[in-house]
Amino acid sequence: MGKMVESDHLSLFAGRRVVVTGDTGFKGSWLALWLSMCGAEVLGYALPPKRDNDHYNLIGLKGVIRHVDGDVRDFEGMRKVFSDFDPEIVFHLAAQALVRLSYEEPKNTFDTNVGGFVNVLEVARCLPKLRSVICVTSDKCYLNKEWTWGYRESDELGGRDPYSASKAAAEMVFFGYMQAFFKDREDVGIGSVRAGNVIGGGDWSEDRIVPDSIKALQRGEPIFLRNPSSTRPWQHVLEPLSGYMLLAAKLHASPKAYSGSWNFGPDRNAVNTVRDLAERIISHWGDGRIETAVGSEGPYESKLLHLNCDKAFYSLDWHPRWDFERTVAETTVWYRDVWRGQPALPKTREQITAYMGGE
Repeated sequence: MGKMVESDHLSLFAGRRVVVTGDTGFKGSWLALWLSMCGAEVLGYALPPKRDNDHYNLIGLKGVIRHVDGDVRDFEGMRKVFSDFDPEIVFHLAAQALVRLSYEEPKNTFDTNVGGFVNVLEVARCLPKLRSVICVTSDKCYLNKEWTWGYRESDELGGRDPYSASKAAAEMVFFGYMQAFFKDREDVGIGSVRAGNVIGGGDWSEDRIVPDSIKALQRGEPIFLRNPSSTRPWQHVLEPLSGYMLLAAKLHASPKAYSGSWNFGPDRNAVNTVRDLAERIISHWGDGRIETAVGSEGPYESKLLHLNCDKAFYSLDWHPRWDFERTVAETTVWYRDVWRGQPALPKTREQITAYMGGE
């Protein structure tokens, strides 16, 4: 597997039972594979993948871990699956994760991102062997004031669209459960984690710049940008996942010292415009062109948002490893190589191994 820079905390997962909700999703499939590579016994719980070419399907994850088709909105079904598996660690990633879709399906967004969040915590608090829980929300949980400095974990929560509001509400649920049910549990640690715009191979979600760009390049068409000047804190999917795994290990060892909310974002130099991202994708792909989609702004989306990660830097000694250029290169090369016929599973393992080895 190669040298692991963080071998101390990664070795904790070997032989442990770990649940990942949302393992059929983009981030969840990368996390579940990584945990399996660390020797964990992983159970994935999620809705079936939506597309044949979703990362979960491309890497054959169902043959690598245990998976149960399930909905986080189904409390009784989830309670039975979790209780039977009896995990020590839970990563909750299942969500309706698209801002624009939340305008079309607001009730489903709140039912999944708030109601499902409650269900996971309600099930988790009754698991006898539980030691740590990681609840993934979003950087969009912060009330975006379009200011130039990064949001800290103590800043105001809120949202001007259903997705952002659902993530702010989930954070309030997290805090309520932490204070009411986990505060006096000396053996269980619980953390909420907030990341920026995550990119990487295998994401085919609608209305996301990287999948849309790759699909355009595969068809030989121009990349159309709705908001080319909007800035985002771009980071490779492995960056926040490394933070989630580190925090889970810290919570397992010292539950009370590390429980709470944590930001995992890139360095300031990774905050770039949508146009910057598209131009670098084209560069690593080898050809392509950009056009601005005039008059297609769509519903409100924030144009300036990034995180202050000092808490993770100083309290966890967590730091991003791949800069913006490396992030876009690894992402684009994954799509390019898999499109040209390379198997997705070894390609994904290769990037995880490179990241773990500090390459």
